[in-house]
Amino acid sequence: MRAVVRIAQVLAVATTGFAGSDAWAADVNHGADLAKRWCATCHVVDSDQAQASADVPAFATIARGSDFSAEKVAFFLLDPHPKMPNFPLSRAEAADIAAYIGSLRK
Repeated sequence: MRAVVRIAQVLAVATTGFAGSDAWAADVNHGADLAKRWCATCHVVDSDQAQASADVPAFATIARGSDFSAEKVAFFLLDPHPKMPNFPLSRAEAADIAAYIGSLRK
């Protein structure tokens, strides 16, 4: 059943133009605001942050991963995970956070 839900999520996001449409673009600044509000408790989300939980990766580390893609991160954020709090993110919010993480790739 979980696989069916996951496939439905992927199809819903893909058909709304998430995967690369020029008509819809993620908002990096909004993603930064959301990350600072919701994610900074556990993750280091920007260079001004002194510390976070030791056992989770910093957003810059995630962005520099060889397999990083904003689409993959957004899908991950939409699928509840046992180790992460269940934040009720919209597709746009997940895309904004993923775009922000991607902006940290250097």
